[in-house]
Amino acid sequence: MKQKNGFTMMEILVVILIVAILAAIGIPSYLNYVTKGRRNDAIHSLLGIQLEQEKWRLNNNTYGTLNDVWGGVTATEGGFYTLAVTSNTATAYTLTATTTGSQVGDSEDGTSCNVLTLTNNNGAVTKTPAVCWNEG
Repeated sequence: MKQKNGFTMMEILVVILIVAILAAIGIPSYLNYVTKGRRNDAIHSLLGIQLEQEKWRLNNNTYGTLNDVWGGVTATEGGFYTLAVTSNTATAYTLTATTTGSQVGDSEDGTSCNVLTLTNNNGAVTKTPAVCWNEG
């Protein structure tokens, strides 16, 4: 009797099923990891702007605009967040990073992370929403 080489249809279907299960588990985890990485890009930009604001304030009577302290760059390096400086006075400022493109809809534990805010009011720094800043 001659032995046949190859795979049966059942073996192929089992392999396809296993690959589909692994993809169903792995792809959402990967996309979540990418989203958090992009959010960290925004957080690092806001912290960099905060540092530059303090440097600016040492030499001026007020906190600066985004153009003054960040060279007018209005987006994060990856381009997934738009940056802004608002309410800058002699004692306070607010920094925001707002999602754009595929980053819109970002959330952490059910809290929207579409707008990250860092507010400095007379030295008291507030970061909102706190859960999105993943500190601690």
